[in-house]
Amino acid sequence: MEQHIYHSLSEARAALDALLKDKKTLRTIAAAGQQLSDTFRRGGRVFSCGNGGSMCDAMHFAEELSGRYRLHRKGLPAAAISDPSHLSCVGNDYGYDRVFARYLEAHGREDDCLLAISTSGTSANVLAAAEHAKRHGIHVIALTGRKGSVLGDLADIELCTPAGQYADRVQELHIKVIHILIELVERELFPENY
Repeated sequence: MEQHIYHSLSEARAALDALLKDKKTLRTIAAAGQQLSDTFRRGGRVFSCGNGGSMCDAMHFAEELSGRYRLHRKGLPAAAISDPSHLSCVGNDYGYDRVFARYLEAHGREDDCLLAISTSGTSANVLAAAEHAKRHGIHVIALTGRKGSVLGDLADIELCTPAGQYADRVQELHIKVIHILIELVERELFPENY
């Protein structure tokens, strides 16, 4: 049992070490943080979406921005596309591939921003959201785990964190990137908290 625990933690550490050495991705994370800050500064909204664990990450991202991350500050207009009634309605009437794009159609505006999360970079409903966003002037930040993905190609900014064979390692890096993005926004917009 202990050898599996050691192997799992070693694999996670190796993935994080690889990300730390990837200067290009670190610069891209900084650019994404700036894009999010600029969106809020202009009075825009930030949306997030994903499936399964990535939906949980999208929800966590949005609630930390609209609620609280570290210290008290003004709530920021961020929302995860995760309302069960919306998802089931649109899934039933238009198909599950349309659930995120339809929400953006209703709520998104030019100069808003979408954080589109997909470990594979190929989730059809996340791709449809990114395509809708691009057509309507909504900035797209993609959080993926596979280089050369379709979602990455659609994005204005792609944050790709390859971390091995399985999605769980990718998701572990995704949550780290998400926390860093939130901190970058706070440092930019609420410097008094740092």
